[in-house]
Amino acid sequence: MSVNRSRLGIAIGIVSVVLVVEVVGGLISGSLALFADAGHMLSDLTGLVVALVATVIAARPATDAQTFGHRRSEVFAAFVNAAILLAVVAFVVAEAVGRLASPGSVAVQAPLMLVVAVVGAVANTASLLVLRGGAKDSINMRGAYLEVLGDLFGSLAVILAALVILLTGFERADAIASLVIAVLILPRALSLLRDVMRVLSQGTPRGTDVALIREHVLATAGVVSVHDVHVWSITPGSNVFSAHVVVERQVFSENRTDRLLDSLSECLSKHFDVEHSTFQLEPEEHADHELEQHR
Repeated sequence: MSVNRSRLGIAIGIVSVVLVVEVVGGLISGSLALFADAGHMLSDLTGLVVALVATVIAARPATDAQTFGHRRSEVFAAFVNAAILLAVVAFVVAEAVGRLASPGSVAVQAPLMLVVAVVGAVANTASLLVLRGGAKDSINMRGAYLEVLGDLFGSLAVILAALVILLTGFERADAIASLVIAVLILPRALSLLRDVMRVLSQGTPRGTDVALIREHVLATAGVVSVHDVHVWSITPGSNVFSAHVVVERQVFSENRTDRLLDSLSECLSKHFDVEHSTFQLEPEEHADHELEQHR
């Protein structure tokens, strides 16, 4: 865990420096593509910070005030990240369309643009090498690795645009490259926003088949039926499950409830990646007088 924190800290330092360099370089050179790539890096910097914070928060115990701990803070950070991304995309697209419609309205200093983009590509490559070891063992680190990889593609797009301008004088390549980067950013922004809304609305986690979970629960020895099934996420990748399970009377009379609960919890954890599961075991006659909302 401490090794991963160190890796994330190094990557955050590298990305932060390059972000500032690209913003300054974009302002001086007039390159919209550099500014777009800086927006992409800002998003990824936020993602890296969230990943670092997650490694700390995950180790904090739950309290009476925060019974599931503080892990949902990742979701709120992701919402802010998505909002920033969408704002960057809107600005870049509007500015790029304006530049394509009025070529020559902004003079682009291609040599400076190329130097800054190369620095960005080298820095992103260094970050990838730092994060690569942790990406094999941690989904959190894998996400950080993929974010930096996306930055590298953005830097390569800027390098290509700068070379085109230097070799041909075709300055619209800068605006075109910025649109390419915006296209790279938009799916991530929409995906983040969709994940945030799914969690905050307590929707069923992506990839979770509730009907299949019911089948597995019903296939457990001693189970008669299952109802009041709920599956949601505290944060993406941290799934929670609860259900009322009607069981045979012999399960109670023969003191087999412990064994049944172990079987159900193991099934949810092994087959459906459910981190926290709660089962209310009920005799068959109890279901007949349950409140309607629990049926």
